[in-house]
Amino acid sequence: MRRIRYGITSSLAAAVLLLAGCGGGGATVQSASAPAVAQDMNAEARPVPTASKAARGVAKTDQAGLVSDVKVTRQDRQVIYTGSMTVRVKQVGDAVEQAKQIVTAAGGYLSSEQSSSASKARETATLEFKIPPTGYNAALGRLGKELGTQVSMKQSTQDVTLQVADVESRLKSAERSLESLRTLLKRADTIGQVLDVEREIATRQADLESLQAQQKELATQVAMATLTLRLLGPVAEAAQPEEESDGFLAGLKSGWKALLSSLVVLLTLLGAVLPWLLVSLPLVALLVYLVRRDRARRGGQGRVPAAPPSRPADPDPGTA
Repeated sequence: MRRIRYGITSSLAAAVLLLAGCGGGGATVQSASAPAVAQDMNAEARPVPTASKAARGVAKTDQAGLVSDVKVTRQDRQVIYTGSMTVRVKQVGDAVEQAKQIVTAAGGYLSSEQSSSASKARETATLEFKIPPTGYNAALGRLGKELGTQVSMKQSTQDVTLQVADVESRLKSAERSLESLRTLLKRADTIGQVLDVEREIATRQADLESLQAQQKELATQVAMATLTLRLLGPVAEAAQPEEESDGFLAGLKSGWKALLSSLVVLLTLLGAVLPWLLVSLPLVALLVYLVRRDRARRGGQGRVPAAPPSRPADPDPGTA
């Protein structure tokens, strides 16, 4: 019986479904969409990632995009190199020629030269070279080793990148300003306007030329390092650099130097005046003597001789 009932029920269900399919497509669509609805419900039932994880994911994505988009460009630094070196040599003249050859091989040149030749042993020379930065270190090494014994060495660098950029920016602004003023000059109608614009153009032109000179000087200093080379003979004295110090001893030392300088000035002044004093003192003494003698003579002539003192009268003998 149960099997018969199950069969009847199944037949009825099949008939109902058949009738629903023949009657309209709505039931078919609904039955067909049931699996999709179930899938959506399952999707909603899935655990949703927390906001912090999602935010971290977005942040990682953005960060990765930013890093990938950034292009690191190398900026050329504008640096001025200066140095000074003292070398003791056997023959200053030969060392001068050798130093010139070394610097010329490095692409540099001699800008100034000073020498003193009191004697061969005490002879000195000071050379100033301009050397390209690419060959600067190599030239320093050769000069310190090949010429003789290196006594002292001092180097310094100055980064002028910002200064160069500032001058270039101001130069471009000055050029644009001049172009605007020249355009304005063409539109001037009266003589007064023309004179005002020309005066302003002259001022801006002077500023532009000053900026161009600064740019040229900076470019020259950056393009060529400056090296001052001092060559000493075998017994020539090397100038010792003065050490800067502060405190009581430094003040006492500077005060003593000031006192000695003042004494030197006073002695120099006294030495300059002393010959004049030696010549003028006898003349002054003679003049004083003559003036006093003349005054004494005039005083003696103007005096009236005093009357002699009167003696008391003798007593009358009769009275006595």
